[in-house]
Amino acid sequence: MDYSKFLNSRIRDIKPSGIRKFFDLARSMEGVISLGVGEPDFITPFEICKAGINSIQKGITQYTSNSGLDSLRDNIAKYLKRFDLQYDRSDIFVTVGASEGVDLSLRAIINSGDEILVCAPCYVSYAPIIELCGGKAIPVPCHEKNSFKVLASDIEKLVTKSTKAVILSYPNNPTGGILEEEFCREIAEVIIRKDILCITDEIYAELTYGRKHFSIASIAGMKERTIYLGGFSKAFAMTGWRIGFIALPPEIFEQCLKIHQYTIMCASTVGQYAADFALVSGFSDDFSVVSSMRDEYDMRRRYLYYELKRMGFDVFLPEGAFYIFPSVEKFGMTGEEFCEKILESVKLAIVPGGAFGESGKYNIRISYAYSMKNLAEAMKRMQKFLVEDLKCFTEDNSDE
Repeated sequence: MDYSKFLNSRIRDIKPSGIRKFFDLARSMEGVISLGVGEPDFITPFEICKAGINSIQKGITQYTSNSGLDSLRDNIAKYLKRFDLQYDRSDIFVTVGASEGVDLSLRAIINSGDEILVCAPCYVSYAPIIELCGGKAIPVPCHEKNSFKVLASDIEKLVTKSTKAVILSYPNNPTGGILEEEFCREIAEVIIRKDILCITDEIYAELTYGRKHFSIASIAGMKERTIYLGGFSKAFAMTGWRIGFIALPPEIFEQCLKIHQYTIMCASTVGQYAADFALVSGFSDDFSVVSSMRDEYDMRRRYLYYELKRMGFDVFLPEGAFYIFPSVEKFGMTGEEFCEKILESVKLAIVPGGAFGESGKYNIRISYAYSMKNLAEAMKRMQKFLVEDLKCFTEDNSDE
């Protein structure tokens, strides 16, 4: 039977996730160490789990409103004040992870032929969803020489009559770059002057090192043209609970909520109760779950950075999230070639940078959401690969 005539041509033409390709390959091999997944290795703190369990024990297993629990939305609004963002309950609704927020926001604003500027390298879902909506993803390359920050001048060069919005994703997956206030203000000036929207994915807002996260939505004139995406997966180690949120102007809120109503109904009730507790207690002095996990990630990022530098990689010290994005161009291969060879040789699974866009073609992404034991073993295997396979690293400089 010829199924091609039944399939949506847009989805048929989209390539599968480059991350999943290496994930599936690694799972089929014994003895593999994987540093490929962007998922905290921490277990959701028991107190948060208990709040979800309590809701089940009390028989609270029905749908919530489409927008989510009122108490959770109130507490999200209070939480966002940490970043000088002024929202209230009516501006916010709860989504199935931040990923649903990406989907909703793009479906709500894109008409066929619209262009969306995407800072690249970037999270793998942005471009495919844009294409599924009939839009066109326009990459705005971000380079290591600028600490992987997107520049206002580069955004402005790419704005056309068809540009609808720009997606910012800082702290960034896969690069670990952040966007400081001065850069946000320059970008905001372009966004306002060019009369486009901003979708800002700040799922890693709590994971910055040495400085506080700054949100472009806090700048005067930006709240009314910004769709803010956040969630609980990264900061609270709640990936499987699938709870995120979206904060946005009323006119766009109404359209996003309609899509949410018809496709999802509401986010998990038990997950919402757990998330509500996480916000109320997660930043208290006696339950500093967020800061303790961030401190652990900070130690890991420094360890990986210095190990990779010692081995001769060109690498940027990440300032946020939990990824490091070294270049492998000096070894005469693409990131995909490097990842294939190292997986086959020493059973170390990492993700090629090209999975995050063409600008990451000569990079690899290493996640440090793994224990120090796993990271140390991974670096031993990395060094073995460089010494024995690439012949570009010798024991003579192993202690430098």
